[in-house]
Amino acid sequence: MTSALHEPLEAPAVKETVEELYGRIEARFPTRGLLKVCGDLGQLVDEVEVASGVGHRQIRVARAVSRVAIVLVAAITGLAIVLAAKDVATGDVDNFIDGLSIAETAISDLVYASIAIFFLWALPERLQRSKLLNLLHQLRSTAHVIDMHQLTKDPEQLKPSFVSTAKSKPLDLDRDQMERYLDYCSELLSLVGKTAALCAEESRDSLVLETVSTVENLTVGLSRKIWQKISNLPPGEPREPVPVQVAGVS
Repeated sequence: MTSALHEPLEAPAVKETVEELYGRIEARFPTRGLLKVCGDLGQLVDEVEVASGVGHRQIRVARAVSRVAIVLVAAITGLAIVLAAKDVATGDVDNFIDGLSIAETAISDLVYASIAIFFLWALPERLQRSKLLNLLHQLRSTAHVIDMHQLTKDPEQLKPSFVSTAKSKPLDLDRDQMERYLDYCSELLSLVGKTAALCAEESRDSLVLETVSTVENLTVGLSRKIWQKISNLPPGEPREPVPVQVAGVS
């Protein structure tokens, strides 16, 4: 796929959708905790957007510094090996033991230099990974909070055959309100998955991509449970269709 055919997922579009959902929840359930969860999700989208902008600048700086450090480490190690080889070539080594000591020192320098170069090369990506994994952890927690909000909404309580017990939690939603509430929970979970996907747009790190996939699978699984609840709701009363006026037609 060429870059011209790739349309990336963008934070402003996700944020706009979250804000629209916030307004819809506020209109129907202004006192419910689900409204606060939606507001928190909007803040997480902002954090992902800010982290991507700041992160790109920090990674560019870290990459430049690490590359300079790699060149210095390689130059110093190369110089040390050249000087050791010069001592051997000019006969400054008196015996075999001294030569073996020089060879051992050269090998140690190469090993430590290789470790340092590997660490410096991966440092910028490690910094980005840490930021994204922290955001993904918060998104995973948000998904579980949404699940907790819908957990006590039992469609069976709306059926005439339902018999409550002393431990049954009173239900303060009618059939249409419960359907709308569960639908909002499902939409919120979908937006949590989209916010996690924003992190995948910023990194190709295998651990980050694996965590994004885990969060997306979690939200899909939780949303599937919600739609099972919606399908178990008792049938509602049929509504009159809203007439649609077409321009030029009386």
